[in-house]
Amino acid sequence: MSLPLKAKFQKIEIFFGIPFPIGEPVEVSYNPTEFTLNKAVQIADINIPGLDMPILQFVRGQTETLTLDLFFDSTEEGMGEEAKAVTEKTDQFYQLIKIDRKTHAPPVCHFTWGEKGFPGSKLTDQWESQNASRTNGFQCIVESVRQRFTLFSPKGTPLRATLTVTLREYKTLEQQIDQIRFASPDHTHAHLVRQGDTLSRISGRVYKDPREWRHIAEHNKIADPLDLPPGAILELPPLR
Repeated sequence: MSLPLKAKFQKIEIFFGIPFPIGEPVEVSYNPTEFTLNKAVQIADINIPGLDMPILQFVRGQTETLTLDLFFDSTEEGMGEEAKAVTEKTDQFYQLIKIDRKTHAPPVCHFTWGEKGFPGSKLTDQWESQNASRTNGFQCIVESVRQRFTLFSPKGTPLRATLTVTLREYKTLEQQIDQIRFASPDHTHAHLVRQGDTLSRISGRVYKDPREWRHIAEHNKIADPLDLPPGAILELPPLR
């Protein structure tokens, strides 16, 4: 029977969006039956009199959290009077939620476990860059730790413990801007004309206002807005 794969918690510092490891990682045997990831967005209700329901307005994304149980055991070194306390192992992890004297905050960590397939590592197309740093890990701050000791020696030395841990994903401003890669109407970008396209339809999709079609026509020097040959490439300038 193979031994459980080690999970690692590595302290990091981030410079110009790039994480660098600090010191030795904290390792723990980890073979879960489950762990829980939770991601949400904040939505605001825009109330308009006379409508059947409010208009929903996206405000911002919310931080993703990961909750898991970590098991620690020191009984392999005996259970008698000379038993080794499991707190020698759990306290190493518990340090990750304590305030660092230099940064005045708990350290940023990178949690890694498994060789491949970590949730969120296989996003595709326009979403791929948003989790570009995720392969088999989770960049985070330890948000909460609940320690439960379940076995003691005759002298009262704790020998086994389960830590219920919540990790909150952490990204710097530079990392978020680089990973989201906004493509919005305040930047010039290109549009490939398809069969059935009209300037008003293109304007509606890009600017959320079909009346801005004249802006596209003027920028691309289009004399006849109804004559859009499929395959043509239009420049869609930002609205000022």
